Amino acid sequence: MLDRDGLGRLLGDAAAGDRAAFRAVYDATAPHLLGVALRILRRRDAAEEVVQEAYVSIWQHAGEYRRERGTPIAWMGTIVRNRALDRIRRERATVALDDVPGHEDWHDPDPLPDDATATSQEARRLAVCLDALDAKQRRAIVLAYREGLTHDEIARRLPAPLGTVKTWIRRGLMQLKDCLGP
Repeated sequence: MLDRDGLGRLLGDAAAGDRAAFRAVYDATAPHLLGVALRILRRRDAAEEVVQEAYVSIWQHAGEYRRERGTPIAWMGTIVRNRALDRIRRERATVALDDVPGHEDWHDPDPLPDDATATSQEARRLAVCLDALDAKQRRAIVLAYREGLTHDEIARRLPAPLGTVKTWIRRGLMQLKDCLGP
């Protein structure tokens, strides 16, 4: 994956309409972003659709990325995460996967794309920073960003008051930002 500055420059070029730069952004980030969507949606077809929608949005809004607010991959990951959560909310009106008999026997024969990046330097830095958090903060952040749960769902799962969960997540994210640095 490209470093923060390189990816930021490519996003800036893509914002100016440079299709080759956007292709480079896609090539560098697609496996990671598909992994984010797969972790939340747990279905390859749905994850691929969400990532495709997210890249359309990234192309249209590349000029809105601000370096001072975080890394390009975090910005794009947030777009994918939000789209995945929106899809889950839309599909909740239909049948939940857990209600389908035999769902626990389903598996995706392809390896998860983010397994390949799990050993990357960025992932190791994030793991170190996550380990430095209070256990409750870490659990709340993992439930939110890896499992795709809402604050309400996290409050019920932990169990803890909603305001407390929001505080854990907010403070934990601030500590992560400081730990990960620029």
